[in-house]
Amino acid sequence: MLYVIYAEDNADSLDKRTAVRPAHLARLQLLRDEGRLIIAGPMPAVDTNEPGVAGFSGSTIIAEFSSLEAAQSWAQDDPYIAAGVYKDVAVKPFKRAF
Repeated sequence: MLYVIYAEDNADSLDKRTAVRPAHLARLQLLRDEGRLIIAGPMPAVDTNEPGVAGFSGSTIIAEFSSLEAAQSWAQDDPYIAAGVYKDVAVKPFKRAF
């Protein structure tokens, strides 16, 4: 089943985000290599693809997991949580229509 992981950043977390980004991306690459990653990316804090010092307001990931619990567990192990980038993370089942 697919799940959407929606994470909101803490204020002023750009430096933390930048520092742990390689570890965050490595986990996503594993999902991609397994054919389970549908889409993933950050949400710019301003209306541009290159937000500069404005940074990001959060991230969205849609991926396949065996259960809601597995998706939640994977999301909670994200390096961005350990580093204090994310303030809230929601995981919900997702049904692709298109």
